[in-house]
Amino acid sequence: MEQTVSTKKKPTIFNVATLLISIAIFGQLLGFLRTKLVNSHFPLIGPNSTDAYFAAFTIPDLFYYTISAGALSVAFMPVLSDYLHKNGRKAVWELTANITNLLIIVMVIIGIGILIFAKPLVHYIVAPGLTPPQLRNATDIMRLLAFNPLLFTLSGIITSVQQTLGRFFFYAIAPMFYNLSIIASIFLFQNNIGLPGLGIGALFGALIQLIVVFIGLKDLNFSWHTRINWKNSGFRTVLKNLPPRSFGQGMSQMEDIVETHIASGLGTGNISNYNNAYILSQAPILLIGNAISTAAFPRLNARLSRGRPDLFRKDFLTIVRVMVWLTAPVVVLCYYCRGYLARIIFSRGNDQIAIIFGFLSFAIFFQVMYTIISRWYYSQKDTKTSLYVSIFTIAFNVYLAITLARPNTYGVAGLAIAESIVSGVQVLILGVIMIYRDRKLLNAQFWVGIIKILSVTGFTVLGGFIMISLMPLGLLDRGFITLGSKLFIISVVTLLVHVVVSALFDLDESKPIIKFVRRIALKPIKIDFS
Repeated sequence: MEQTVSTKKKPTIFNVATLLISIAIFGQLLGFLRTKLVNSHFPLIGPNSTDAYFAAFTIPDLFYYTISAGALSVAFMPVLSDYLHKNGRKAVWELTANITNLLIIVMVIIGIGILIFAKPLVHYIVAPGLTPPQLRNATDIMRLLAFNPLLFTLSGIITSVQQTLGRFFFYAIAPMFYNLSIIASIFLFQNNIGLPGLGIGALFGALIQLIVVFIGLKDLNFSWHTRINWKNSGFRTVLKNLPPRSFGQGMSQMEDIVETHIASGLGTGNISNYNNAYILSQAPILLIGNAISTAAFPRLNARLSRGRPDLFRKDFLTIVRVMVWLTAPVVVLCYYCRGYLARIIFSRGNDQIAIIFGFLSFAIFFQVMYTIISRWYYSQKDTKTSLYVSIFTIAFNVYLAITLARPNTYGVAGLAIAESIVSGVQVLILGVIMIYRDRKLLNAQFWVGIIKILSVTGFTVLGGFIMISLMPLGLLDRGFITLGSKLFIISVVTLLVHVVVSALFDLDESKPIIKFVRRIALKPIKIDFS
């Protein structure tokens, strides 16, 4: 007999996205501060170069994203949604226990492998250009991170269930503790353990993050057992859907390793330069793309689980339009303000970071779009299409990176050029396939809205250009107050132009903001005359 699901009112996509974006902004500021503090407390060149710090994370990240992230975001959550709506929470916890037990075994084996083979992995695969002292630091940090993929996997499984059940708060705040732990380790270990102390901070941060998400299980009737039920139909569905996505995720992480490998051969400091620019580019992708698509994913899954493809299409198109509208002005600001941001994250001044980030800013739009377009496929339990497209685009990216990142061409900036080109190609291919499969997906109303957004963006580009001309980056501009104040004024005016012109074009996306401003501005103030 089918169990009924609680009829308690679920949070809306807007409310969830607002929560995730609000907390993610603070989280990104912490991540930004973490990188800035690493840059300011450890040198770019020399035996304690930050190149070792950035290189050490590549292999642990490879296995986490390959084995776990693919299962959690793609193969796991749609099946969880089906189980929740058809069989109730008890079946959800049964499926969760099976996945947890299997991945614990896999990630423990991988952790032991990283622990043993960290040095050859760094020396021969990740960064052959590191000097012996840098290699030693990278090896020590990687060994400290060996079991972080296991800890992140457990956190990811738990938060996947929480999201499916409509609880997003602990998923949003947990990563903050990871960043705070690394920040604390900078001050605790800089003058004694040195750079490897950051690995200790990352290890304890992963443990604290896991504890936080465990707290989020309160009142969810959490249930776990130690066995693996291989006959469970949902478990077998997850295992069937996992390999294509995991392979695609793994290839994407291998792409990062290739980029690190190439950067290490271009001279000391280039791994750090590229990673600093890459971190800057990831902030809007996480704030807009990941936050909104994460909030929407359970809703999209539920639409299909309940047999409502019409509502699925409507929700999907609404989300796409919102993400296009939000991302367009952000890309404009990232490009115009690349020098300001590079000088803030690397306070001693580094033009190379600004150049790399300038090229990566073009990739931001396409990577934000990828976060929601990919979920169109994942909601329908299709992981193979994204895999096939990823194989092509990643191979294309590696070819372009090797070609463009030579010392006699664009150097390390060539990696960013390749990233931007390939991001656009990937979204284009997936978009064409998506439209071909669902001829009813796009409609005239959608295209009219997109055309209006593009028209509005033209005014945003003009507004940003005027502001950057009125408040140019001075040669001697330094410090967070000087740079931050200029960046704040440029951003506020440019975004204001985007919102106001959007309202004039009668874009639906601007209406909640205009309504909020009117409510605040026109709200009567009660005065007590007694």
